[in-house]
Amino acid sequence: MAVSLDGLHLAPVADQSAGQVGTRTRFAYHEQDGAVWAEYRGGDIVRGHLVGTREGDRLDFRYVQLRTDGTTASGHCVSTVVELPDGRVRLEETWEWESGPGSGTSVVEQLTEDAR
Repeated sequence: MAVSLDGLHLAPVADQSAGQVGTRTRFAYHEQDGAVWAEYRGGDIVRGHLVGTREGDRLDFRYVQLRTDGTTASGHCVSTVVELPDGRVRLEETWEWESGPGSGTSVVEQLTEDAR
């Protein structure tokens, strides 16, 4: 049985370019009946939301965010859910902006209670 994302807090393991999520960004995930959603904020992001679906270890979602400079952005992401040896969750992501040019990959990992 795949580990549920519901109630998990995750953060990127590396910074991206300015205006994107980074190591100071925190995601709060929810999951129910194949639906996934999250709220996120921190670093260059004032507020962000994502919503999508999960089939097995694959997430497919869209995201929107408000940046500290007052601009907004949106995009699409496909992630693979990986369980780490210590029991935490990692999401290996491939994303692309839909509101402008750009694409890439990123990794977010479940935070311990102390890192939240």
